[in-house]
Amino acid sequence: MKQNKPKKQDLPQKICPVCGRPFTWRKKWEKVWEDVIYCSDRCRRHKRDSLKD
Repeated sequence: MKQNKPKKQDLPQKICPVCGRPFTWRKKWEKVWEDVIYCSDRCRRHKRDSLKD
């Protein structure tokens, strides 16, 4: 029998330190969720800009 997916609202969330937006757990981050800091590659590339403020 097929398992039901959890609802998006039930997945873990973090706040991106660059843009300040919440982002939700993704399947591709399953093994590295504890190490994920930024919501996107764009925010990861601009991390230095936000640290200067």
